[in-house]
Amino acid sequence: MSTVVRFAPSPTGYIHLGNARPALMNWMFALKTGGQFILRFDDTDLERSKKEYADAIEKDLAWLGIKPHRLERQSERKAAHDAARDKLIADGRLYPCYETADELDRRRKRARAMGRPPIYDRAALKLTDEEKAALEAEGRKPHWRFKLEGKEVHFDDVVRGDQVVNTDTMSDPVLIRADGSYLYTLPSVVDDIDMGVTHVIRGEDHVTNTGAQIELFEALGATPPTFGHHNLLTDATGEGFSKRKGSLSITNLREEGYEALAVALIAILTGTSQPVAPHESLDELAQSFDISMVSRSAARFDPAELDGFNARMVHGLSYDDVKDRLAELGVDDAEQLWNAVHENLQKVHDIRDWQKLVSGPVETVVADEDKDFIATAAERLPQEPWDENTWSEWTNDLKAETGRKGKQLFMPLRLALTGQSHGPELKTLLPLLGRTACLDRLS
Repeated sequence: MSTVVRFAPSPTGYIHLGNARPALMNWMFALKTGGQFILRFDDTDLERSKKEYADAIEKDLAWLGIKPHRLERQSERKAAHDAARDKLIADGRLYPCYETADELDRRRKRARAMGRPPIYDRAALKLTDEEKAALEAEGRKPHWRFKLEGKEVHFDDVVRGDQVVNTDTMSDPVLIRADGSYLYTLPSVVDDIDMGVTHVIRGEDHVTNTGAQIELFEALGATPPTFGHHNLLTDATGEGFSKRKGSLSITNLREEGYEALAVALIAILTGTSQPVAPHESLDELAQSFDISMVSRSAARFDPAELDGFNARMVHGLSYDDVKDRLAELGVDDAEQLWNAVHENLQKVHDIRDWQKLVSGPVETVVADEDKDFIATAAERLPQEPWDENTWSEWTNDLKAETGRKGKQLFMPLRLALTGQSHGPELKTLLPLLGRTACLDRLS
């Protein structure tokens, strides 16, 4: 049987690095098994769900390298959700409750004060038809709870191994709000059944929910899928990312010039037994990646790590990898400049700074004690044409003429030519500058 996985974001904001982790974990699983990946928007909250966010999520996933085989929207499947609701009501597994939020909160506090777990007491099951009618006459509208069987639910988690969730210690979950709208659980389970989802791979914060969801699959006459719960990606302090805060949104990372593959690899490999190291593509990584490699410990990520890792990825790019992007950036002498400076870039678009340095003008730096040396360097600057050997020929000549060597020889030249104490090897940069520009900066 072919595997089918899904990523089901709510289009209520931009996805961030933490959201990208389950999306990419599922994509890895689909690539590894030759299965299908479904992008399914959990957009039943019509007030908060926005098309602009759904479009942005599609764009962000495509940028990361995820190519969904199917696109689904839960808001278009209400008839299926309603049919499941009616079946559960008919079977006595879905029942109406009339308590207000304040009443429920007082009951929980009372239960805690008496040393009991603050779970729902199923008082609504004891209501007579007359009592229900009286409550509705007061203007109360019911929310609907799923009646759990109160048992040990066992499942084999592809990440965490054998798991047991005791639904006897849980409140019957609310599946339908008082306004008739569905919460996450019912549409998700119904759609997983109808779409043939074989594996549900998601964050470890959903482990406890799995017990109730397995009971719901069974109540609807379906075999539950296989579950896998990976560790959550957090920042260096252990705090989770947030749509509301805009923490490391994929949209922002793309606009800031990070490499898509670098972002994807950080999101996938952090908190696994595999090192965060460059790979040629997600397809190549999928061949060696296994979901069981995910650690049980925290997946902490320091944003500073992304900068360093992104630079490593950029340094490994060839001119052919980036020539179209350089053309979009309007870079002149793109191939020669790329070959000269790419190992000094943190992001591809940083090449524009080096283009400005090459084309000038720059504010050169010449210390008083180096002025005579720089004047000599200008006098002995070789005639063109220049190549990568010109730098060594010139500096060897200056070494013999002035007796300078090492840093005393090279640093004053670098500062005079570029205005910076660091940068690409001057043997590759010198031909790009050309003799006229060099004479101007040495004068």
